[in-house]
Amino acid sequence: MQSFNDLEMNWRIESIEQAVMKGERRRLAGCNARLGVHGKEVGFPLLRVTIGGISGYGWSRISREDAQALIGSSVRDMFSAEQWIEERFHAIQFPLLDWLGQVRQQPIYELLSGSKAASALRVPCYDTSLYFDDLHLSSHEDAVRLLQEEAMQGYDEGFRGFKIKVGRGAMHMDLMEGTKRDIAIVNGIRDAVGPECNISIDANNGYNLNLTKHVLSETAQSKLLWIEEAFHEDDRLYRNLKEWLAEKQLNVLITDGEGLAAKPIVEWAEQGLIDAIQYDLKDYGIVNWLKLSKRLARSGVKAAPHNYGGFYGNYASAQAYPAIEGFMFVEWDEAQIPGIDTSGYSIQDGLVTVPSVPGFGLHIDAAYYEGLVRSAGWRV
Repeated sequence: MQSFNDLEMNWRIESIEQAVMKGERRRLAGCNARLGVHGKEVGFPLLRVTIGGISGYGWSRISREDAQALIGSSVRDMFSAEQWIEERFHAIQFPLLDWLGQVRQQPIYELLSGSKAASALRVPCYDTSLYFDDLHLSSHEDAVRLLQEEAMQGYDEGFRGFKIKVGRGAMHMDLMEGTKRDIAIVNGIRDAVGPECNISIDANNGYNLNLTKHVLSETAQSKLLWIEEAFHEDDRLYRNLKEWLAEKQLNVLITDGEGLAAKPIVEWAEQGLIDAIQYDLKDYGIVNWLKLSKRLARSGVKAAPHNYGGFYGNYASAQAYPAIEGFMFVEWDEAQIPGIDTSGYSIQDGLVTVPSVPGFGLHIDAAYYEGLVRSAGWRV
């Protein structure tokens, strides 16, 4: 249980501002099993909340109207000893946590975990950028070489974990030719990055049960860490897949939960059908993840929060890592956005070094941000 006795309880929300921060990935991201080209541009809504003359920044989808309704709320209203932030304020939890870090002069990972790190915090991560960038190529061999080059770009940047999009035959290619290419690329990337790196695959619900078994059989040599969203969550199919994996002695984890997850997915995980839950870190929120991870840990289920397309989620995930029980890896979607200095973070040997500065460790150029608020954002 948290104590907030050190705060001035009568401080109130003075202003809330929002601007969309835009930038670019290091290369264009292609299709996945169910969507077209994702592109190079990234962007997210950044909120600034000012309380008692101190500001906190963070991701938030809150509308201007809903933000207006929170103006004047007191610190006493917002923070909860039982769950950090009261439910009414969950939509602005990221800037509120950043604000709390500024007030207490603590990084978020110390704030949430309740303990001071003896040395620099380093957490495991993986490169999530390996999409269908090969659809213009007729040759499977050329496709493999291209994806090997992309994987090695990530390797040279310090990554030692990689997630590969599969399911080309679901929409973009002939079913069997696309599946054949999936298999060739997975095995080719394993050859490129070597045996020590972890690699996983994500089908975005583009497979069925038999295709999943076929792909896992044909990539057994690559020793996959997990298969993500093989097909839409179905307890009967997952039970069948689990039994088959055990029979074939394939030590591949089943992960799911991103997007429109089936309502009983957590119960299915507790029954042993799913090994890790992947609710999105931003949309589900750190507060909910803290509670959920305690529940999952009781049955040995892991946490693997989703973060693709979420520049901000790279850093929020790394900060939340020590406090979320069973957190496996931070999903890292590399990009650069003007006005945000991320130099406190670095990646080496598969680990993200997290800065020990207050809040989320991102330096926001206030003048740049205020210009965006005036030109295209809003303030209440």
